[in-house]
Amino acid sequence: MTSGPDARRRRRLAWALLALSLGAVVAGLAAGSDGWSLSALWQLGTSPDGELILGRIRAPRSIGAWLVGALFGLAGAIAQGLFRNPLADPYLLGSASGASLGVVLVLGVGAFSGHAAGLATATVLARVGLVGAAFIGACVGVTLSLVLARGAQHTVRLLLAGVIVGVVLGAATDMVTTLAPDALRGKQAFLLGSTGFLGWEACGILAAGLMLSAPLAWRHARALDALALGEDSARSLGLSLGRVRVVMVLAISLATGLAVSQAGLVAFVGLVAPHLVRRFAPSSHGFLLLASAGTGGALLLSADVLARSLVAPQELPVGVLTAVLGGGYLLWLLHRRRLA
Repeated sequence: MTSGPDARRRRRLAWALLALSLGAVVAGLAAGSDGWSLSALWQLGTSPDGELILGRIRAPRSIGAWLVGALFGLAGAIAQGLFRNPLADPYLLGSASGASLGVVLVLGVGAFSGHAAGLATATVLARVGLVGAAFIGACVGVTLSLVLARGAQHTVRLLLAGVIVGVVLGAATDMVTTLAPDALRGKQAFLLGSTGFLGWEACGILAAGLMLSAPLAWRHARALDALALGEDSARSLGLSLGRVRVVMVLAISLATGLAVSQAGLVAFVGLVAPHLVRRFAPSSHGFLLLASAGTGGALLLSADVLARSLVAPQELPVGVLTAVLGGGYLLWLLHRRRLA
């Protein structure tokens, strides 16, 4: 049975995540080109332009940033449980390199089609094609990893296949950018991550993906708990490890593919979020998966507010900020363990 102190820690973390997420949404509404200001938010709320700025720009961006972070956090928790490795992240199975290749191929088509046509093509693809290309590329990367590993029967083989696919697709991406240098700038923007183009339509897609992947992962949370005991122990409990791995890989692919397609390659959120949950409220995977999603959402939204406010009116790439903050946290954690 769950002990009292552990249950209280989980409740405190859940309430803290709710408060932090709501506060970050308000901060996101208040963060504009002049920096962060609650008084400016109040003035906007009573002005004729408030509906446009708040309702169509800042609100969907803030909610979308939370949803992207939640998908990354969920995918990271699944990956760490599936591979029994606290350093596993959502990009482990080739989704990141596949998404990058898809984006670069689309940008390369515009670069090869002439200046005028290329501009028109890039305009259309920026609104329609890049998102689809990133999602398809992420799914192709994971599929190639599964094919190379001959399914999901062996964890180590699947892990190595993901590494190989990532290297090969990364090399293909570099080759395309060499042949079409104009695609390099778009690739760089994608690699840095951005929430600036999130609208209500993107929020709907992200919310649908979260509603599909979160219940799917939570339903198999007990299987991840059994895997934590070792594969032999999991088999002795009657688990079909191949089936569990396939379902978990599908959940990782869906969550990561949607998040990457809408916001680019945002670093460290999927890696750090499960670590924070385990630190403040150790628990089984049933709670860990959902809490990691909430933690990832709160982290990315907070980072997005900082990215908009630190050097206003300019804006930092949110992926750079999450990399600095996430990397700093992991270095601090490593230093603390060395001293222990």
